[in-house]
Amino acid sequence: MHLNLGCTLGSMSARLISLMGSLRPLLGALILFPGPACVPALRAQSAAPAPAQTPATLPADAQFDVAAIHLHSPEPHDHVSISSSPGDGHLRATNVSLFTLIWWSFEMPESRILGAPGWAGSERFDIEAAADASVDAQLKGLTSDAGRQQKERMVQALLADRFKLVTHTETRELPIYNLVIAKSGAKLGDLKDTGTSISLGRDHMEVQGSNSVSLLADQLSKVVGRDVIDKSGIAGRYDLKLHWTPDDSATSTADGSAADASGPSIFTALEEQLGLKLEPAKGPVRVLVIDHAEMPSEN
Repeated sequence: MHLNLGCTLGSMSARLISLMGSLRPLLGALILFPGPACVPALRAQSAAPAPAQTPATLPADAQFDVAAIHLHSPEPHDHVSISSSPGDGHLRATNVSLFTLIWWSFEMPESRILGAPGWAGSERFDIEAAADASVDAQLKGLTSDAGRQQKERMVQALLADRFKLVTHTETRELPIYNLVIAKSGAKLGDLKDTGTSISLGRDHMEVQGSNSVSLLADQLSKVVGRDVIDKSGIAGRYDLKLHWTPDDSATSTADGSAADASGPSIFTALEEQLGLKLEPAKGPVRVLVIDHAEMPSEN
């Protein structure tokens, strides 16, 4: 049974919801991955004689006018996806948890989000949202980075409205790892022009996107159990692939084949395969604390 939690924001009529299925294809990348993480796609700004705009050109309270939220019905081979372009006011998310939406909209690694209720990671939702046409037009005039940041604020406003989300930030002294270049030198391959994807399994990961090494650090933090800070100084879009043997030396891998118990740990694999290294450290870490959150009310 599919529980409908959809509702209309603002004064937009119900007919706009029916238009959601016919929205033109989103310009942003569609990210598919087994874990609760995803990232916004970046679109190159086209050359134009007009000066670059900033998010200040949009109303401070710019938000989605229509948002339909439904509990997700599990399916075989389920995946998590967020489809969003910085150049329009549309958002489509499938099989996402509140925790995933917080991660995405606040650009905060999973290891730095504290105090979330248990259901925030276990309950999954499908969301379709759209803004007024005037917001679409204004977003199109922004740079990719400015548009992405504005879309993230719009999602934050949606979470505050529908999930009653209240948060604050703190700085705490915590054990961390610094991700640095190993003595052997980085082995990242060629730069990639396009594409954004994240895939994380219990014995492998693949990352590609803007500032790929920084994205890799975020994914590593989920595996090693503490925050990983990118200190490599490496910018650029790479296709980074990493394979290792889990600490528990399980007898099978993600695809069901036998695992090599003598294979490299994630620390060794990182140095041998990518020329990067994790150095233990302790330092101030900015964290996002969840003060309050509620399941979206049935409407």
